Amino acid sequence: MPLMPADDTFAETLAARLPDNTLRRAEPRYLEEPRGRWTGSSQWVALPRSAEEASTIVRACNAARVGLVPYGGGTGLVGGQVAQDGVAPLLVSMERMAAVRALYPRENVLIAEAGAVLADVQAAALAENRLFALSLASEGTARIGGLLATNAGGVNVLRYGNAREQVLGLEAVLPDGTVWNGLKRLRKDNTGYDLRHLLMGAEGTLGLITAAALKLSPVPAATGTALFTVESPAAALDLLAIAREQLGEGISAFELISRQGLDFLTEALPELRQPWPRPPEWCVLVELGLARGLDPAAALEGLFATALEAGLVSDGLVAQSELQRAAFWALRERIPEANKAIGAISSHDISLPLGLVPEFIARGAPRLAKVGDFRINCFGHLGDGNLHYNVFPLPGRRKEDHVHQRDEIKRTVHDLVHEMDGSVSAEHGIGRLKVDDLERYGDPAKLAAMRAIKAALDPNGIMNPGAVLRG
Repeated sequence: MPLMPADDTFAETLAARLPDNTLRRAEPRYLEEPRGRWTGSSQWVALPRSAEEASTIVRACNAARVGLVPYGGGTGLVGGQVAQDGVAPLLVSMERMAAVRALYPRENVLIAEAGAVLADVQAAALAENRLFALSLASEGTARIGGLLATNAGGVNVLRYGNAREQVLGLEAVLPDGTVWNGLKRLRKDNTGYDLRHLLMGAEGTLGLITAAALKLSPVPAATGTALFTVESPAAALDLLAIAREQLGEGISAFELISRQGLDFLTEALPELRQPWPRPPEWCVLVELGLARGLDPAAALEGLFATALEAGLVSDGLVAQSELQRAAFWALRERIPEANKAIGAISSHDISLPLGLVPEFIARGAPRLAKVGDFRINCFGHLGDGNLHYNVFPLPGRRKEDHVHQRDEIKRTVHDLVHEMDGSVSAEHGIGRLKVDDLERYGDPAKLAAMRAIKAALDPNGIMNPGAVLRG
């Protein structure tokens, strides 16, 4: 049976079951997404204050066969938070469930509600001299529920893992309205299927996350940051291997930056000072977090000396202050801002086996040259094989001039990624943008299992319809 719309009649019935002001007309901000590719069709947004209220909302949607779309911070880049096509669903925003419920410093655990902003969770942990290591450019806006639902990555994956590696337990509302009380602080719990990992990465298609028990870590006693000029992506990969040998788990981040990205910063953000008279073709940003008694600056200088002798680096800068460290990170974190100002024709969040990253970069440009003349900004988390491989028009042209080539560009990049045993979605998820890609490149057995799980848990298909799996 088809889904029904979240219209005024449904809203009136639902509002009668909830406290006043829980249901509102959807403001434009709820219907937009960062890349401007879609505009949501929802007329109503529900803002629960508790798991019980969220349960009432989901139960009502299931009974009436009304689709619902979970809404976190609205920062997702694949359209998972907006539904443009089909009957209008109900939006469920978690912004009122934003509390840090508890913090257990001795256990290195923090319990946060799904609407808590990542930066606030980081600050709460830091107040107890603990670190919540999930870190990404949108951390001032992104909310915990959305980050876990998309299994977010970020700059610290090399050391601390993706979002799913930083969660011990979840509280969630299942599609029939049942509240799953899985908010445990256990490091070991071998009691059957792990629903926690099933819901994380499902993008709200199997349940609505309402709270999470998050893993914390000790704050490193000393931090060091450096920019190294490398001869090539292959040299950067060799440098990473040496860094791991010398520094082990002390490496928190290892980011690859291309000349094109630096040139875009010059073009779009000229006020951002760069530390070179002439930007290098390739460089890496390395950050260390070491225990008390260890000197990160000396460790980075030792790494540079070894890499210089091996012919992998030609220049290096080690941050001498927190201000300089922030300036180094600004070069990396503001690349997406510059990209947006330039205007990408097609953006790709991909991952590859580490050893094949240099080969992909070498093969990608000639493949795209057969489609047309473009600029490529390749950058990202080299330490975990995740590249942001974005294609731009030549100077003097606009992305609108190439709209007719967007699908061919994406297909060219993703075909190569698939040939090289990579993934066409490394950390952004599938959402609505990549449903076709999942069908084209996904393993048939995996897709069949995913559809079976969806049908079993959400037989009415109300949870984020059209996201991840075609409705």
